Amino acid sequence: MSELRNKELYPSGQLKIDWVRAHMPLLNGLEKDFSKTKPFKGLKIALSVHMEAKTAYLCQVLAAGGAEMYATGCNPLSTQDDVAAALDRSGINVFALHGATPEEYEHCLRKVLEIGPNIIIDDGGDLVNLMHTEFRDLIPGVIGGCEETTTGIMRLRRLDAARQLEFPMVLVNDAQCKHFFDNRYGTGQSVWNGINRTTNLIVAGKTVVVAGYGWCGKGVCMRAKGLGAKVIVTEIDPVKAIEAVMDGFQVMPMADAAPLGDLFITVTGCDDVITAAHFSRMKDGAILCNAGHFDCEVDVAWLETSAIKKGPARENIMSYTLEGGKTVYVLAEGRLVNLAAGDGHPAEIMDMSFAIQALSAKYLAEHREEKRRKGDMLLVVPEEIDKDVAFRKLAAWGIGIDTLTEKQRLYLYGK
Repeated sequence: MSELRNKELYPSGQLKIDWVRAHMPLLNGLEKDFSKTKPFKGLKIALSVHMEAKTAYLCQVLAAGGAEMYATGCNPLSTQDDVAAALDRSGINVFALHGATPEEYEHCLRKVLEIGPNIIIDDGGDLVNLMHTEFRDLIPGVIGGCEETTTGIMRLRRLDAARQLEFPMVLVNDAQCKHFFDNRYGTGQSVWNGINRTTNLIVAGKTVVVAGYGWCGKGVCMRAKGLGAKVIVTEIDPVKAIEAVMDGFQVMPMADAAPLGDLFITVTGCDDVITAAHFSRMKDGAILCNAGHFDCEVDVAWLETSAIKKGPARENIMSYTLEGGKTVYVLAEGRLVNLAAGDGHPAEIMDMSFAIQALSAKYLAEHREEKRRKGDMLLVVPEEIDKDVAFRKLAAWGIGIDTLTEKQRLYLYGK
């Protein structure tokens, strides 16, 4: 049933899955628990997350819990064909193609929805959007879903505000153990892994312009500073701008930063962050990349149609020469640089994020009637799940912490 580039690529994909399995102790523990309790028995789960090794292991953990799994990617360039082949070989239905055309990408999304899922695990909101537009007849069978990332949650909030969201969605990205660590430390490290392996250029001494100072932007700036860069932040939120200043970074509008930057990284979740007005002000040789979910933050479409010369400068780097002879470079077609030009977040970070995903899906399965009856559509991750994941992580590190005495509990809470 799977649709892949090449099923024979599975050996290298299996090695990747084996590697992350060895470094994801939280999912190891959940796999053992789920194998005994089967919380997803009789349920179909449709998943759209970056199709690489850590996602593959999450699929296997959910399948161990009794789920009938249907998996696809959430970005055409982040799919790893060998991992997709290995996941298929493990008995899971996979529809994912590296470098898929827009038509192929949407075809894969449709394939995981047309089976009539009970739970949706989404990254960016494409599955939920498609369910609400093309598969409305299947909505009554959906218990709910989980959304992985900031961009997807923004789309969910718009749907909910318009009273168009038809089933409950757990906002996984808003969990403390997700955005504190995945967005800050995971994005911070993986973005620079992608940039450094793609460009093979030094960071120290360069001026790095980071658009957006949310949790992801904080992580990117932190790592840039650690690598020896001078960092400029652009923001639209005055509070976040103050944070950036107090964290030791320059803050200015993008128009002012454009002539100063050697390397530009967008992390906003918005569109038209770097446009023609900025390209014309940049240094010759400026490098641009995006770490937001969709490829709309850097206006690559304008470069494609307006450059007087374009072509590959290096694997995963496109060169665009503008009127006047100035050249700018774009990494990974303006798509998520940490996944389109790398392997994504470190396994230990995704171990926490995917543990929250798995436990949130289990929560939906166990509370399906209650949540439908109450009509709650945007669900916060329960505090007990957040704390469970945190304690599991500390235990994996061999770290213990203090607990309140009864006297201290009474002092703080009065009960």
